[in-house]
Amino acid sequence: MSLPEPSADALDQSTRLLRTITAAIAEAGGWIPFSRYMELALYAPGLGYYSGGARKFGPGGDFITSPELTPLFGQALAAQVEQVMRAAAPHVIEVGAGTGLLAADLLLELERRGCVPESYGILEVSGELRERQFDTLAAKAPHLASRVQWLDALPERFAGAVVANEVLDVMPVHLVATRGDALFERGVAVDDQGVLRWADSPATGAVAGAAAALDLPRADSAEYVTEINLAARAWIGEWAARLERGALLLIDYGYPRAEYYLPSRSSGTLLCYYRHNAHADPFLWPGLNDITAFVDFTAAAEAAFDAGLDVMGYTNQAAFLFNCGVLECLARRAPEESADYIRAARAVQRLTTPQEMGELFKVLALGRGIDEPLLGFMRGDRLHAL
Repeated sequence: MSLPEPSADALDQSTRLLRTITAAIAEAGGWIPFSRYMELALYAPGLGYYSGGARKFGPGGDFITSPELTPLFGQALAAQVEQVMRAAAPHVIEVGAGTGLLAADLLLELERRGCVPESYGILEVSGELRERQFDTLAAKAPHLASRVQWLDALPERFAGAVVANEVLDVMPVHLVATRGDALFERGVAVDDQGVLRWADSPATGAVAGAAAALDLPRADSAEYVTEINLAARAWIGEWAARLERGALLLIDYGYPRAEYYLPSRSSGTLLCYYRHNAHADPFLWPGLNDITAFVDFTAAAEAAFDAGLDVMGYTNQAAFLFNCGVLECLARRAPEESADYIRAARAVQRLTTPQEMGELFKVLALGRGIDEPLLGFMRGDRLHAL
């Protein structure tokens, strides 16, 4: 695949990050786990993909998320957020708020529904994205922008709704490989020419324990490579320690465990995105590519259960949005014959059809102290089991 060449400034940023990565490898004795490489590539201060200044979202970036497709996504999600707030407390925290469009859409729809949160916190690691979020809110919801606060860490205690859209997939993952009866952790080293390369080391500790619990496919004549997201499990545990009452609404692409670790998925799910092109080389231009892995939703649910949270719902994005009234939101948008309605209907189709985002994306709700069934999971395909 031929990818567009980065600008000279972007290449300079990538080169500086590469020096940081090679220094980290040398300091660690010549090898680091892939999770450490992914952490640096995405989040190294001032240089990583999410902590640098490159445009990431929308037509001019590397990918488009659901809120960029249509405000109807946030308007439908607001129905679920409202229910959680009314059952818990009138507060919202959004993790990884992108351009700020989802925050603006949620706030405006919650206002229309008569349920404006007293506070709307945004947890964001990128200074550049914080600025874009501030500008988006000032432009689209200026009268509500004063309710928004940017947070540097998880709160000590929280009651309300937590929204995380496409957050778990960019948490650094460990890579493991099986060859026959041997289990390895795949990491990163540097060759004699200073080029990053894959390098395996016998799996140990938490990685080996997590891999053993998965009973991964093994064959004498073939290698099986996959991901284990220990960071997501720890993150859910941290929320469990802080959530007094409310729910986490986790929206991402992924599978339950029975589908994730199929023998046919022998190369894992790791993907990189650069200017709307997907590719499989995480070493290409470090800091300029998004690096993602599909979510093991069974592992996320187990982490929540083990930490004392309730698993309140799990379904695909299509069922969730339909349950939350996305078609009613569409009907309010404009007359059916109008060009605006047709554009919005096409966006809803992309969000909900199985061939697009409707089946690939899932929604998992984890919470505490809410007894009533959640709106987004009340009807739909009951075949989605964790």
